[in-house]
Amino acid sequence: MKPKIVLRPGDPNDANRDYLPEAIKESRMVVNENGNNSQPYPPKLLEFTGDIVGDGLSDVWYEYVPDSYDPQKKTPLVFSMHGGLMTGWGQCIYTSWTYVAEREGFICVFPSAHARRFWQIMCEEELKEELSADNPAGIFLNDFPEDIRENHDANLVLALLERMKRRYNIDEGRVYMQGMSLGNAMTHMMSKFYAHKFAAMAGSAGPARRTLLYRADGAPDHRSLPVDVWQTRMELDGPPPACREEIEDVVAYNRRYWMQINQCDPLPKIRLSGENNFAFFTGKAANYVLRDVKNRDHGQTFDDAELVWDYLFSGARRAEDGTIVHEETALPRENDAVSLAAVAGCGRAWLNGQIVDMPGKAFLWQKLKYHGLNGGQIVRGEYLMLPMSFLASAFQGGFERSEDGRSAEMTVSGKTFQTAQGSIGAVVNNRITDMDCEAVLREGELYISGEWFLREIIGYQVSRCKGGMYGTDHETRLSIQMTRLLSELLKG
Repeated sequence: MKPKIVLRPGDPNDANRDYLPEAIKESRMVVNENGNNSQPYPPKLLEFTGDIVGDGLSDVWYEYVPDSYDPQKKTPLVFSMHGGLMTGWGQCIYTSWTYVAEREGFICVFPSAHARRFWQIMCEEELKEELSADNPAGIFLNDFPEDIRENHDANLVLALLERMKRRYNIDEGRVYMQGMSLGNAMTHMMSKFYAHKFAAMAGSAGPARRTLLYRADGAPDHRSLPVDVWQTRMELDGPPPACREEIEDVVAYNRRYWMQINQCDPLPKIRLSGENNFAFFTGKAANYVLRDVKNRDHGQTFDDAELVWDYLFSGARRAEDGTIVHEETALPRENDAVSLAAVAGCGRAWLNGQIVDMPGKAFLWQKLKYHGLNGGQIVRGEYLMLPMSFLASAFQGGFERSEDGRSAEMTVSGKTFQTAQGSIGAVVNNRITDMDCEAVLREGELYISGEWFLREIIGYQVSRCKGGMYGTDHETRLSIQMTRLLSELLKG
């Protein structure tokens, strides 16, 4: 039986608004905000210093070995990389890696960047110039040498990997890395050059700029083997510094980059659970996971470590021949058992994990309130309209329309439902009720509010976002990036 996770109580410091309060170190203080939430400083987190790279520079790193560690067994190793202006111990307390490590028996290492708490990552001259101008005190990204072998922070990771293999019984095929913000950028850089040393890599926030992903000829700039990748995106996050593109576009081309590297099937498995929006892509070479978190800012959620382990790290192994071997994960990467999603402007829908055609495109329709004597009008609601005939077929119902197509009746889920063009009313089991808005006739098809139908007739829970709608049998909150992905899928 696996050890039981027990959260330790901390002393909240709600008045503190520092990015990383130094007083947290080796204390019981906890800090909570929308991007990061902390745990009390783990008593078993050990600090080490020394010239581990062998270039005359002294580094700091933190190791966590769980009580459940068995030196007789091959043990997985997880690197977790901090964000800019943070530390290794800061990354530890802002994640749940140590809790998951106790249950699963793996070891964690939390390195600290060598210079100014910033990783020595790849960085374009334009970005360095802008950050230098915005931060006259000298806080900017460190210079990146042309030869990755001269990158001190990359060499620190490699040296720590060798150290951990000497000190502990590390399973070389089960070494992983996860990072947040600038730590995500560091994780991406390591994946570009040293993916062959890892089975899977994950990051939260901080998507890469296009110029760091693609060469001038448009080809992906990847210099190692394919690797399983997880990207957590925060719905309220912004684009990278000095980037002129919208965050939705940045996230989209990061997704496409890894799908191309890992040779992924374009059709994912989609699962929404509360604020979590998951898209699981299966690849011929390696897998890719997109997680978008509704209503969260730049940072990482406290449960990100748990989800990354359960859905990805737990089932990925790098074989001796360099390929990624996939085993059963702690949680299965599956579609929602039942779901219906649609996006305005698309003539196809997402139905129970498959893309299906509709007889017409979904569109947004506004319910108006007229002011009478005062004139003018107010929009009281906007709804995604779907063809009534499609909704009947989606749920294996009967459907009949009048000769002129201006009224229709369906029988579905044990209910008989009838409405007509221009009517906000519907007759359900011979009783009159209001819909969200009036039925609309367009190109011979009678349209009704898809949200109303799923909620009132089928009994689904429905969420809306930027012209998209997702309905299923449990609570969900459709996010911006998932709506973008659905739009791309449904437009083909």
